[in-house]
Amino acid sequence: MIDTRLALALDEGGLALPSDGPIAVLKPSGNATLAALPKEQVRVIEGFKPLHDRWVSHGFQCQLEPDNAYAAVIVCLPRSKAEARAMVAQAMTLTEGLVTVDGQKTDGVDSILKAMRNRVDVTAPLSKAHGKLFSCPASDPAAFVDWQAGPALTPGGFWTAPGVFSADGIDPASALLAEALPGTLGKQVADFGAGWGFLSAHVMTRDDVEVVHLVEANHLALECARRNVTDERAQFHWADVSEWQAPSQLDSIVMNPPFHTSRAADPALGQAFVAAAAKALAPKGQLWLVANRHLPYEQTLQDAFTNVFEIGGDARFKLFHATRPKRSSRR
Repeated sequence: MIDTRLALALDEGGLALPSDGPIAVLKPSGNATLAALPKEQVRVIEGFKPLHDRWVSHGFQCQLEPDNAYAAVIVCLPRSKAEARAMVAQAMTLTEGLVTVDGQKTDGVDSILKAMRNRVDVTAPLSKAHGKLFSCPASDPAAFVDWQAGPALTPGGFWTAPGVFSADGIDPASALLAEALPGTLGKQVADFGAGWGFLSAHVMTRDDVEVVHLVEANHLALECARRNVTDERAQFHWADVSEWQAPSQLDSIVMNPPFHTSRAADPALGQAFVAAAAKALAPKGQLWLVANRHLPYEQTLQDAFTNVFEIGGDARFKLFHATRPKRSSRR
């Protein structure tokens, strides 16, 4: 964990952070505490709503985007190689001081370290807790210009970005659900976990739809969705689905819920989406859901809805249509 490596590096590993000025920490993991850092100097950069709120609740200043005025920057590597490289490149533009990179071996820290050594001088890495931490002075941003990445158009004509789900193109599960949606969905519709807006764009082709609520916890994904779904009927909500309150009861909800917070699948994420859908839907409301075949959503659906139908799928994915949310689920 970053906490273990940071404490060791600051105590005896040669890491010297400035005593004055803000220190940006880019996307620290949800189980980190950053206890080794002076809280008054830390600026956590986090666009994932549950983690953003967590850091704020723990008394940290938390920003959606960096503001280019930091005494030092700490990069916490994500799993996505493209996103990791983009974060390193960004860090080089945010400070004239030290850039520190931390990551787990399972998240590709060794690959990033090797690649950075070919471009800049880095300190000897501190290896601890199945990861590494190393630093370098901020270099000329041009040295990492080929690592820079942000929202961009895919060959399919959609805007996506590194770190956003299905950043390389249309997710096959979402495509399968889009094909299965009926011709009418009602006036009030929501896309739970809307991502960059693929399903919402399909929902917008229905003439009976008056409003589509795109509910997404990843702020960058939602910004991509704003570019992809320009219909005036779209309303965008940066929110945790499990805590979002619909402004009125919904006629339909579509969803391809997430099931990862780490490398291990976590069915509880999708189950929370189902429970939230049952609460948000009108008494005659309908849920349309796609999921990987191995995820156990059937019982959760039956607990939350009167009628549950498996309506198809393929070898990898299963499609569900659920109607009439149970009264106890909507309290």
